[in-house]
Parts: sequence; C-alpha cells; structure tokens
Amino acid sequence: MLSNWNIRFWEYDYFAPNWLWLLAFVPIVLAIVYSLERNRKGDVKYSRSTSDQKNIGSRGVHLFRQILFFSYGFIAVLLILAMAKPYHWKQHDDFHTDYKDGIDIILAMDVSLSMMAQDFKPNRLEASKNVAKEFVDGRTGDRIGLVVYAGEAYTACPATLDYTILKEQIDKISGDRIEGGTAIGTGLGTAVTRLRSDSIVSKVIILLTDGSNNSGEITPLEAAELAKAKNVRVYTIGVGRNGNAPSPIITPFGVQYQNMPVEIDEVTLMKIAETTDGQYFRATDEKSLKAIYGEIEKLEKRKMEDQHYKSEPPSNPQSFLNWAFVLSLLVWGSNYLIFRHSE
Repeated sequence: MLSNWNIRFWEYDYFAPNWLWLLAFVPIVLAIVYSLERNRKGDVKYSRSTSDQKNIGSRGVHLFRQILFFSYGFIAVLLILAMAKPYHWKQHDDFHTDYKDGIDIILAMDVSLSMMAQDFKPNRLEASKNVAKEFVDGRTGDRIGLVVYAGEAYTACPATLDYTILKEQIDKISGDRIEGGTAIGTGLGTAVTRLRSDSIVSKVIILLTDGSNNSGEITPLEAAELAKAKNVRVYTIGVGRNGNAPSPIITPFGVQYQNMPVEIDEVTLMKIAETTDGQYFRATDEKSLKAIYGEIEKLEKRKMEDQHYKSEPPSNPQSFLNWAFVLSLLVWGSNYLIFRHSE
C-alpha cells in the first residue's frame, strides 16, 4: 500500500513524542564523527604529497562516500520517528460522518404576478424554482424550508431534511391563490420566524424578488433588523434583466404581456444584506441565478460535516521502518560490494 511508504512526518501525530528529542542529537553526532573521520590518519603510508593523492583520487567516489556517510543520519532519523509511534488519522477508517450541525436555510420566494415575466425561460418564477431545486439537491444535512410571498406570506414547507417533500412543494408554488402585491418585509419576517432558535452554526435566508415593497405591515428594513437580532444572515437576490421585459398585465380581457421596464429596489435589497452581514446579488438570466446560488454555497461553507472517530488509530511506524530497511540495504551494499577491500 502507498500509505506504508509515506514518510511525510509533518502529516503524522505521535503517541510517544518524547522520543523526538533524540532528533536534536543526530546532527551533533554526525558532525563529531565526520570531524574525527577527516582527521583520522590513513592505514597505508604514501610517499607522495596530499595534492598528488587528491589528483589520483576520484571526486565522484569521494562525493558518493559522503552521501553514504550522511545516510546513516537519515536512517537514525527514521528509526527515531518510528520509536515515537506515529499515527495518521486519514489512514484510519473507523469513523462516521455526522451532519447534525448543518445550516438552517429558508428560501423566501416572491410569487407576485411580475414573476411571470418572460425575460427568463419560460418565466422568472419557473426558472427560480428550477434553480432552487438544484440548490436543494446539492445540500447534505441542512434543514431547508420554503416561504412564499406576494402581498402576503405563508410557509409552504417548514425547515426539513426531507428534500423530496421540499422539492414537491417548490414545484407546487404559484401566485394564483395569494393576495397580490409584493410584501418583501412580510416575506422576510415570516422567514425569520421559521428558523429554529437552537440553530447554533448558521441561520440563513435566501430572499428572492423581482420588484419593490408595496404592501405588508412590516417594512423590509424592519424585518432586516429582526433578522439581525436573531443572528440570521440574509442573502438577497434581485431577479430580472436590465431594461425592459415581457411582463404580465391584468386587463379586462385577461392577462396580457407587454414590454415593461424592470424595476427592482436594489437599494433596499442591499441594505437588507448589509444589515444582516449577508450579500446582495443580481440575476439577469438563469445562468447567473445558478452562479449566485453557487456563490452563496461557497460563502456558507462553515458547517459542512464532522467526522467522528470511534477509536484512536493504531500507531503505524511501518512506513518509517520500510524506508530505514531499504536505505540500510543500499548503504550496506555500497560499502561491502562497491567499496569492499581485497584481503
């Protein structure tokens, strides 16, 4: 196994770290032995000068012998690390993953008549529903709920881990049976009340709208202060392309579409985000809306999962011993095969 050859010592923890103090003596011992070896007199007398001896000798052989000498120090280091009983959490698979500390998220979606505008395909509401479902599919362990608002607000789905039911409710939402208008404050306030008070890691609201507040008993900024008081972060999304868009208008002959200017109260949405330490985004098409949900996911990475180990991993000095054995063989082979002396 590749893990049995991993000697990146900084990746390990040690059950007996006191042995590591011996590492400080390795360079000292090497320096002393190296100095004694350099000053040791040769066993064979040679009548010519030292410079003549160096000219006759091979510089490559001299360098190779130095490498062999310092290899003894490296072998000693490996053996000391092995004695310190190293262990590696990533090589230990006796764990389970716990998602109980996931993020609490409420999706607050505007379903007012203007959300049927066709600058998104097939319209803003359907595109927003599709992207919201993709976002839900990417979650693991987060409790997610859904609040729907127009002139009033209601909870379409309480915060839940049952994403199948949640996506079914997202599919069903529409503005057909809800009072007309755009009550952003009411929608945000309702979303805040749906977040559990025991959520300790992160509480988030993703508020999506395509207009400006024109109804409701609570203003958007009052609702933002309520969210701030409950430590709820609000990400606001303005939906609608720049300029004009084919928008529905109620006439005596039914709903008809006309090109109308896109009017999003971006100033208020920015203030909501700023008040709650969130962020405001503008989506001008479905692609940018997907990118916004992806960006929100990156900003809310603080939970995600905890791995709880059921037991401590066993010590694993094998990789250090393997390399010490291999290196010892190479040094021994070089000394007694390449540099052996004839008797």
